[in-house]
Formats: sequence, C-alpha cells, structure tokens
Amino acid sequence: MPDTITHVFRLKPGADLKRSIQDYVEKNQIEAGWILTCVGSLTDYNIRFANQEKTDSGKGHFEIVSLVGTLSKNGSHLHLSISDSSGVTMGGHLSDGCLVYTTAEIVIQSSKKFLFTREVDGSTPWKELKVQEK
Repeated sequence: MPDTITHVFRLKPGADLKRSIQDYVEKNQIEAGWILTCVGSLTDYNIRFANQEKTDSGKGHFEIVSLVGTLSKNGSHLHLSISDSSGVTMGGHLSDGCLVYTTAEIVIQSSKKFLFTREVDGSTPWKELKVQEK
C-alpha cells in the first residue's frame, strides 16, 4: 500500500470552501493531509488577516489564486489568497463563509505514515500542529 494517496474533487457554486473541505477530510478519515492545489472562484470571502481577532468579509467576484495548509479530521489550518477583478490580491486565514462562485477544483494529498493533531504546546496561545509518525 502506498504511503501517500491523492484525492481530487470539485465544489460547485454556493458551496462553503472551508466547510466542504473539512467535510471531505472527515468523510474520508484523513489524519494527515495537505492541499496540493486549488483553483476556482468565490462570490463571498471571509478571511482573518495576520494578528487580527476578527475576520474581514466581502462580496463580489474573486479568483482563488492560492490555497495552502494542513488537513486532518483532528483539525485543519488553511490560508487563502484571492484576487479581485483589478488583480488586487489579499490573503489570510480561511474562515467559514467563503462561497464558491463557478467552481473550486481541489487536489489533496494524504499520508498513512503520519497523524496530525492540534494541541496547545505553550509556544503560542493557539492549538498548533503536532506531527506523530505511526
């Protein structure tokens, strides 16, 4: 059995990007995964910028220019970059409420060799990635 598995799926208009990805991760029992690529568009965004407590949101038409992060049924951490019709690009922590406009084509890779969890380790006040080898 190979160590890594590739998952490919498409989200349709109106799907919540973050919730849909996490639902896929949980349904497929992914314990250690990462985003390989994502291309698509949004009508609504909800992003938390660096060192901010609240999210920023907006409506319009936005291209997904990057989606990166670690995935696990035990908790995921994703960052999104989007651009508007003028090419102005912004990015930050992906939050619920980013709604797909035309499509989101997502490729995930996962490993059976590792287990990702999120735990407070004292280095920050947040739950951070903990990697265990199985």
